[in-house]
Amino acid sequence: MKRTTTTELKKLKPINFLLLAVAGLINAVGVTIFLTPVKLYDSGISGTSMLLAQVTPGWMTLSLFLLILNIPLFLYGLKKQGIIFTIYAIFTVAVYSLGAWMITDVLPVDVSIASPLAGQDLLLCALFGGVISGLGSGLAIRFGGAMDGVEVMSIIFAKKLGITVGTFVMIYNVILYVLCGVVIQNWVLSLYSIVTYMAALKTVDFIVEGLDRSKAVMIVTVKKDDICQRLSETFAEGMTIIDAKGYYSDSSKAMVYIVLNRFQIARMKDIVHTIDPTAFITISEVADVFKANNG
Repeated sequence: MKRTTTTELKKLKPINFLLLAVAGLINAVGVTIFLTPVKLYDSGISGTSMLLAQVTPGWMTLSLFLLILNIPLFLYGLKKQGIIFTIYAIFTVAVYSLGAWMITDVLPVDVSIASPLAGQDLLLCALFGGVISGLGSGLAIRFGGAMDGVEVMSIIFAKKLGITVGTFVMIYNVILYVLCGVVIQNWVLSLYSIVTYMAALKTVDFIVEGLDRSKAVMIVTVKKDDICQRLSETFAEGMTIIDAKGYYSDSSKAMVYIVLNRFQIARMKDIVHTIDPTAFITISEVADVFKANNG
């Protein structure tokens, strides 16, 4: 066990720590510059920490709650998520907490009653706060960590509850925003916080999965050799051929699998249907593509 842990720890990368530090600082800027001054709320443990910091004595700050709520959750998920993820996640939250403390208590920035950049415009604060915090969260996920312990909770408990991870996170945030509305007796702020959450969610998707997703194409055809030759000549991409059989026709067919970008899709369809007008094509989005390095 000890040898396994040592082997795992050797996989920690300095570049990941650097980028996770950047992610934590970005998240701190989004939350403390845009959200906290106008009493809008982030999602997950971050939003919970913001609410608790408002209703507890002054020495119990956002930075403190970020640590005491997140770290136990990451440690609880250690067995399921692994030591590498846990170390990265705790480091990211620690930087986030430190950055939030620096902005609110050390740097000469007034974040007491209004955003230094957006004033008291709730829509601007909600949008930019959500986008910037989403950028930080997305970078954290992309480089092996996490910004929020709710993600760990969702992975552990969602299956036991018979729901998806996304549903678990959504339910948690809905409950959080309802509590915020009840506690602060201002539903406008809770509703704008939902705008923050949606902006952050779309930004995380963009950072983690990219703007231009690849397209996985499945072609069912009786002319696989001609189609594969033309596709290979045109796109210089590899393909996988799977033998198949038509249910109604009871005839032999082939399924050709190829991954293309969105700009190649129209050309691909022209090529396939020129060679085989009866070919059946399905197209789906692919979040990540990993190619073997044969060099």
